[in-house]
Amino acid sequence: MNSFSFQNPTKIVFGQGTVGQLANLVAPFGKTVLVVYGGGSIKRSGLYDQVIAQLNSIGAKVVELSGIEPNPRLTSVNKGIELCRSEKVDLILAVGGGSVIDAAKAIAAGTKYEGDVWDFMMHKAEIKDALPIGTILTLSATGSEMNGNAVISNWETKQKRAFGSLHVYPRFSILDPTLTYTVPRDQTVNGVVDIMSHVFEQYFTLTENAPLQERLCESVLLTVIENAEKALENPNDYEARANLMLCGTMALNGGLISVGTQNDWASHGIEHEISAIYDIPHGAGLSIVFPNWMKHVYKERIDRFTQYAERVWGIERGTKSDEELALAGIEATREFFTRIGAPSTLAYYDIDSEHLDVMSREAVLFGPLGNFKKLHQEDVRQILENAL
Repeated sequence: MNSFSFQNPTKIVFGQGTVGQLANLVAPFGKTVLVVYGGGSIKRSGLYDQVIAQLNSIGAKVVELSGIEPNPRLTSVNKGIELCRSEKVDLILAVGGGSVIDAAKAIAAGTKYEGDVWDFMMHKAEIKDALPIGTILTLSATGSEMNGNAVISNWETKQKRAFGSLHVYPRFSILDPTLTYTVPRDQTVNGVVDIMSHVFEQYFTLTENAPLQERLCESVLLTVIENAEKALENPNDYEARANLMLCGTMALNGGLISVGTQNDWASHGIEHEISAIYDIPHGAGLSIVFPNWMKHVYKERIDRFTQYAERVWGIERGTKSDEELALAGIEATREFFTRIGAPSTLAYYDIDSEHLDVMSREAVLFGPLGNFKKLHQEDVRQILENAL
């Protein structure tokens, strides 16, 4: 295990009816609130009315930014920055899933920065300050409600880039599992894949002697697997939805489940290049990429993959060789994704080989991807070819 430092300042308010605590959570930050949300589902569900009523109860001035895209665009972020500056916003309230929260983080950082907010994504500048952020989560997936990470797409340049900073951790996040009841099936599926993928990025490590972290990762994976199909069969299953929501938060909140280990994140880097060009759902892209990444790298540390097969999927070794057992675990991953309705090939989205060179080149723009196995341009291209 490596030495580490861990800090997470986000207050989590979890449970049914917790939106009723919004007014008290917002009040200490000021009177002008930018409410950021997506395509309007929060209005159809009635959540929007609850939020506005809570804000009205403390006399808050409400400024709105709607229409945040599933892969949030730089153009929307810049609109939010303009609103925050012109309206002298005190707090940004993101109401939605990870895309909405990511946009809010970029807006919060960009408002306090004199240059182009895209500088943060291109590693040209460091975030030194940000407006405070609160969130109301409506989709179990990204963990953005309790971390300092965000991913933004620049549609003009066809680039999708991430940034991270302690300054953009939400000050509070309301997690009411009932708010996920009306999430469309495909979004629930993509969320499940996203949660599991976040764990994979931390579980598949070359770091030795970290048994607690390994079992924490495995416990999140097992809990997701146990509850995913329950939530899909009965969208109003509170316990299944609650377990998935907490798994999403635990899977990516600054490294709690993997402190002291070296993470990978190559598969996310590859997926970002796919959705930067084709604008596909992030979780769906990960469902396509991850099993192919696994097959490309498993020999680097085959014992981690055999352990994964046995502990997570319950596959008995019997007479299997290490390689057979490792591949059985990878196949179990693909079978589970397929069973819940996630795509397995890029062809599902009519993606062919046209942009493989661009995607593989952009993926390594800042150097080789990953740590479990360093991926160069030719590695990324091979994984993409296998995903076709």
